[in-house]
Amino acid sequence: MTSATSATSTSAPYDIARTVRDPDPGKAPGAPPHPGLPHAEPPAELRLPLAERARLLASGRLNTVAWRAAAHRWATAADHIHRATTELRTVPPTGHDVRVGVKDTVDVAGFATRLGLRRYRHHPTRSAAPLRELRGVSVVAKLVTPELSIGQDHGCTNPLFPAVDPSGSSTGSAVAVAAHICDVALGTDTVASVRYPAAACGVVGLRLTHQPRLLDGVFQLSPLLDAPGWLARTADDLAYFWYRAGLGGLGTPPPARDPRLPQNDTGLRIGIVREALESTLAPEIRAGLDTVTDRLARAGHDVVPVRLGELWRHRATTYELCVRTAWDAYQTVRDRLDDHLDESTRLALEAGADIGAARYDEIRAALDRTRARVPTLFADQGVDLWLLPVDPRLPRAPQESSASTSTIPHPAEPDFDQRVGFSPVASFAGLPAITFPVAVTSAPRVPVPLQAMGPAGSEPLLIRFAQEIASLVDDLGIFPGPPSAPDPLGRTA
Repeated sequence: MTSATSATSTSAPYDIARTVRDPDPGKAPGAPPHPGLPHAEPPAELRLPLAERARLLASGRLNTVAWRAAAHRWATAADHIHRATTELRTVPPTGHDVRVGVKDTVDVAGFATRLGLRRYRHHPTRSAAPLRELRGVSVVAKLVTPELSIGQDHGCTNPLFPAVDPSGSSTGSAVAVAAHICDVALGTDTVASVRYPAAACGVVGLRLTHQPRLLDGVFQLSPLLDAPGWLARTADDLAYFWYRAGLGGLGTPPPARDPRLPQNDTGLRIGIVREALESTLAPEIRAGLDTVTDRLARAGHDVVPVRLGELWRHRATTYELCVRTAWDAYQTVRDRLDDHLDESTRLALEAGADIGAARYDEIRAALDRTRARVPTLFADQGVDLWLLPVDPRLPRAPQESSASTSTIPHPAEPDFDQRVGFSPVASFAGLPAITFPVAVTSAPRVPVPLQAMGPAGSEPLLIRFAQEIASLVDDLGIFPGPPSAPDPLGRTA
């Protein structure tokens, strides 16, 4: 749950819409596909879109036994370099075609839960709620997280963008997906814990709607903010997984559109968040946002400005709530821990201990007021979703991280507002949000991410929107043609 800060000078040359649908987009011309694996690249069957690979396996054109063996050989080699897993297994003979990795704060029956700690072990007999009803997938790995999901040190390297720190509490989830160690990963998102690592690794990250029932079997850093989240290499892969795993009743029409929304038969009504536009944005991020909004308008979508008002002003409040509840969560497990915590973990927890009862009550009251208004917020604004950057600055460089630096922004810091960023909006409101890459800077290569937020339960819409963003830049000759994959909204062409 770390704050993203700048990775590079914002004057670097900018390649519009160099989106990470290419399986090896982070390499410079002539460089090896995965910087840590100089003489290897993932087997061809791992670089296929998930829907295409599934068709080949189902038809027998791709041998299942050979695929499982090749996938495990690659995953083992890649994990040796990128260190994304705490436990790695091969796809079992009776397993399914989608390999899933799970963050190490989420229980999986038969795997140890370590909470990012060196000595702690919990051996659950039941998997956490987000995993219980999945179909067509095999859990093959538990994935690295910093200590208690709030520390700084993770030990992973970024597979496609070595100039970028992949940190965030779901670090291992993003790294494992980017490195082809697994196809899809489950993380958790408190303030931006899925979205920041996904943005840094150039993959797609979806925070789900906040639902307390989905937190059973999950170490809850902040029960009021936490939500599970899924990561995949592309929006098309995420759409296939969503369909294949049976999430959200996909394959049926979406709910009826709110009648108060302006009618636009050709597309969506997309709200561009003015407060983000009025912030100090890295030039690459502003250019990416401008390009995407222009193409959305040309594609027939209505693009309109919106203001978030009080919700926007509670971005910093989200961090206060996070650390106060993290401190409370720590009290429930500290007697069972035999670990000396890193300084960054200790500093974050102590920040929560400093928030007294009166301030905590104020924060809870503000959260309740905000969430009471959320159900009608989008319709009142006349939009289907919001579009904004993930953060005002580019993802940060590894050397900017320090085990002695807290992940929590402090008001006394000169760059406090920049560190707070934009992602807490969805967390405070309890809304789903999806982040996706739209460009890559040229020197050094750093992904340029955006995110969209929608009403509660709008995950299928957000996935479809991320797919459309990718298609809107396809004319630049950067992407291969999109594979034929199930539409998460159940629509036909």
